[in-house]
Amino acid sequence: MNTRPTPTRLTDRKREAIIDAAVAEFRQTGYEATSMDRVAERAGVSKRTVYNHFESKEALFAQILEKLWERSVEGNERVYNAERPLREQLIDLVLQKLHSLDDTNFLDLARVAIAAGIHSPERAREMVARMNERDDSITLWIRAAAADGRLKTSDPAFASMQLQGLVKGFAFWPQISMGQPPLSDEAQQKVAHGAVDMFLSCYGK
Repeated sequence: MNTRPTPTRLTDRKREAIIDAAVAEFRQTGYEATSMDRVAERAGVSKRTVYNHFESKEALFAQILEKLWERSVEGNERVYNAERPLREQLIDLVLQKLHSLDDTNFLDLARVAIAAGIHSPERAREMVARMNERDDSITLWIRAAAADGRLKTSDPAFASMQLQGLVKGFAFWPQISMGQPPLSDEAQQKVAHGAVDMFLSCYGK
């Protein structure tokens, strides 16, 4: 997570140092073995400073996943456009999602989260709840298109899960569970077009 501008305020620099240290710890030792003490030591700050920024290890981990997601779409948010063809807009959205799933940090931490969730379903629910506190761009787009009368769905969140499930069946779960390499650009195009066509055959008007 080194491509962002360097924060100017000391408190912001400490927060970023904590996040960077936590990413390294979670990737290296896994969720269970990572402690706030280890994160503090690696970040070069006190344990109290870590807790001043993050109330728990769960909150810290959720913040890391959120920042990775934000970085993957920064400057590339796609909003619904009533003047553009639906298929063209959706393909752009899905390709954006596919590019975000190429992030090595995100995939490694997703494996950590899944392993932690297997051992503690309650923790898994908490992580999912934190990650779902706000809708992603695909859900927001589907909600806007439905409100505009161009998609036939009364449950945009469910429709979004279906579309993203089609995508992740090729570009997330095989990489997470079987160590397959990320999709090539050509494969991403094929997945995006196929998923969008299936989605619109169900929800399009």
